[in-house]
Amino acid sequence: MTEKNYIPGEHPDLPPPSNMIGPVAWIRDNLLSSPANIIMTILSVWFLYIVIPPTLNWFFLDAAFTGEDRNACRAVADGACWAFIGERFKLFTYGFYPEEHRWRVNLSFILLIVALIPVLFDKAPFRSLGLKFSIAFPFIAGWLLVGGLGLEPVPTSQFGGFMLTLVIGITGIAFSLPIGILLALGRQSNLPIIKVFCVSFIEFIRGVPLITLLFVASTMLSYFLPPGTNFDLLLRVLIMVVLFSSGYMAEVIRGGLQAIPKGQIEAADSMGLKYWQSMRLIVLPQALKISIPGIVNTFIGLYKDTTLVIIIGLLDPLGIGRASLSDTKWTGLSTEVYIFVAIFFFVSCFGMSRYSLYLENKLETGHKR
Repeated sequence: MTEKNYIPGEHPDLPPPSNMIGPVAWIRDNLLSSPANIIMTILSVWFLYIVIPPTLNWFFLDAAFTGEDRNACRAVADGACWAFIGERFKLFTYGFYPEEHRWRVNLSFILLIVALIPVLFDKAPFRSLGLKFSIAFPFIAGWLLVGGLGLEPVPTSQFGGFMLTLVIGITGIAFSLPIGILLALGRQSNLPIIKVFCVSFIEFIRGVPLITLLFVASTMLSYFLPPGTNFDLLLRVLIMVVLFSSGYMAEVIRGGLQAIPKGQIEAADSMGLKYWQSMRLIVLPQALKISIPGIVNTFIGLYKDTTLVIIIGLLDPLGIGRASLSDTKWTGLSTEVYIFVAIFFFVSCFGMSRYSLYLENKLETGHKR
């Protein structure tokens, strides 16, 4: 073969040596790069060896997946008694929602997926029409779940389980973001009345625990209403959750607004754009991109805080689990309940965090991963 002649400085890039890439190189650089790393790696492997096999045995190999009660589980296996979760799965999912109307819950969940597609993916077909449906979805789902206008009413006292968690979490997420945007803009307003109101509201909300607001919603609020007024408990909780999340959302978005250079606003003014036009077209899109990590973090925190409703008597998955454990057939299986609920929240929150990373990379917010 004829050796090609290259001009000095113009030689083609050669691949790195084989010992510099691949799994072996990664292990050497990340796990065995120093004596301290070697010791930590050995301890980590030893810890995993001690923990993982017994955990797998308890979860799967020695677990009982069928059985009429706790004693039946223990008679066939020494591990987890997942038969308890299987028997109460519908209760965990729907709460006490009437069985003959559970198709409405299922339909609401399907419509939720349809409503999320145009919001999460900008290349979804018929996105403009889908966004209109997404805006209308909370009201459609409310009609389906509560009833009225042709559907048999279902008292909200029968809501429970994962259904209740999704209702509170999605309602808080859907309404707190636009309210938080308005509060953040109001806090930077030049109008004294609007600014004082927004600042006072945000600081009050951030200075009071959510559990206190839930107690106010469940008990004290009745003292300020006319005698005989029936204000639905779940509706009161939803209002408090939305207001609480809006206060924190406002601060997250305010941080994004402050990161926008003043030259952007001055450029919008020079183009003759009015205040709301410059905010909608120039300032807010950039501020929201910067605020994506904080926004998703607030959403995840709100979603996990839905478990606090157990304190005021609403039966979320933890409440359903505690009520089920009072049955003498299943006494002593609290570990299975907490692990089952924890897996549900982990899957939900992990999905939100991964979408946040996807959106950050897509919009090139911060450094690329």
